[in-house]
Amino acid sequence: MRLRLILGVLVIFGSLFFAISCRPKDNGAITIANSDKFSGLDTLSTVSPDSAADRLRNLLFNTLVKKNDKFEYVGELAKDIKIDEAALTITFTLLDNIKFQNGKPLTSADAKYTIEALFAAGGYKGASFYDSKPNPENKDKPIKEPHILAIETPDAKTLVIKVRRVALINQTLSNLVAIPIIPEGTIEQQKTSPIGSGPFKFIKFDQVNNLVELEAFADYWEGSPKIQKLNVKTVTDANALQAELQSGNVDISPNPTNISAETFDSLAKSPNLQVVQTDGSNIRYIGINVSQKPLDNVKLRQAIAYGIDREKIIKELMGGQAKVAESILPIGSWASSAKSKYTFDQTKAKQLVKESGYKGEAIKFKIPSGNTAVKQYSEVIQNALKEVGINIDVETLESNTLLEQLKLGQFQMNTSIWIGGNQDPIFLRDLFATGESPDKKAGGRNRSRFTNPEFDKLVEEAVNTVDKAKAKELYGKAEEIVSNELPLLPLWYPSNMVIANKKLGNIAINASGDWSFLKSVTVAQ
Repeated sequence: MRLRLILGVLVIFGSLFFAISCRPKDNGAITIANSDKFSGLDTLSTVSPDSAADRLRNLLFNTLVKKNDKFEYVGELAKDIKIDEAALTITFTLLDNIKFQNGKPLTSADAKYTIEALFAAGGYKGASFYDSKPNPENKDKPIKEPHILAIETPDAKTLVIKVRRVALINQTLSNLVAIPIIPEGTIEQQKTSPIGSGPFKFIKFDQVNNLVELEAFADYWEGSPKIQKLNVKTVTDANALQAELQSGNVDISPNPTNISAETFDSLAKSPNLQVVQTDGSNIRYIGINVSQKPLDNVKLRQAIAYGIDREKIIKELMGGQAKVAESILPIGSWASSAKSKYTFDQTKAKQLVKESGYKGEAIKFKIPSGNTAVKQYSEVIQNALKEVGINIDVETLESNTLLEQLKLGQFQMNTSIWIGGNQDPIFLRDLFATGESPDKKAGGRNRSRFTNPEFDKLVEEAVNTVDKAKAKELYGKAEEIVSNELPLLPLWYPSNMVIANKKLGNIAINASGDWSFLKSVTVAQ
């Protein structure tokens, strides 16, 4: 008995020792919870997306271009961006007095080096700067046609990029938003000890425990952050995250995954915690395959839209943590002119069902497995549509299986979320232009198999103009066609939710939900 007691104490002590040893050293550091594990730290040459590393990108690096609150492309390291449509050039004038974290001043040579190193690495971000064209000699190996024809550095503060055609000017600006500018000659070092010009500098990466240690960059050009030391701690389990927040081992968690609306409300009542909610830009939607009967009838698609009470779902299932969406484009987008159209109206929905000639056949509604919130709202939608005479059969599939079926057009309805891409109005072309479907174009996103010649004409003209007023008008007309034809029903924009210790202030996360806000967070003494 005594031996068992001693062994029990040793096990408890050992577990406690292990937990303490895995905890990042305090040193007055603020700890942020990351919901995804790091596969590495390099966000420039990596062959596949790494969401964990990309969150660090906003802390360690700056880019030539960023998005403002209207999702327009403006300079970050560039104080001026000039576009010459006739010459097909973008000229960046760099800010003065920018230093990298190794003390080197920023020059146009660094920007040129970064872009060329990106292309040489052959990673997924570099692939965005190429078009894929059929190869007549080898159909399995398409030809890569570069968007950028030349990069010039006429002086230390000027970078000139020449593109292949006018439509690629805005696309190049869009692609550059995700490209961290690095010092010349450091591409290999970025994989283990990243160096940028951002508000925090890299100190250490504990790969075993998935911990990253950063500290404030004293010479940061916008002023050194108030947080002097920042630990990034991977916490993938929702229950573990709650415990870490309540114990104070984690100080802040932006947009944690798998945290329910009820849990946010519960944590907000904790004496040491606060929950900050702001508008988000991602879009939750229902996708509709317009090539599949009976959903090839637009009146039935419109009946679906009128038959769903989105406001009620947001209020009762989501705790008000979202806003009803009327467009793919986010709230505040410079390009959007969408107005409220499909308010909840069961009478109108029933009339449209009748006019469509729908006979009550089952419509498959495919959803991803493993997400309780999605399952809940999908069942609510199923019941709501039953009330207006539409027979919905919810089918749950593993995410990769579902994605493959969407690409092949093996679905009638589905629900998912677009993250980030919808901030650029070019996304309208990607989602709905004829010929952009996966079976007609490698990587195409037009899963709805939608086709409308007038839409194609409008959106292509919009993409090919740099006149923003004209582009806004054209995109608005294209949006109206999509709203009438409904190849996709926007549901809502999920809010950005940040759980933080009350000692932290000035938590102003942007609509994109990235971590750049941390440079301005204050810490009460």
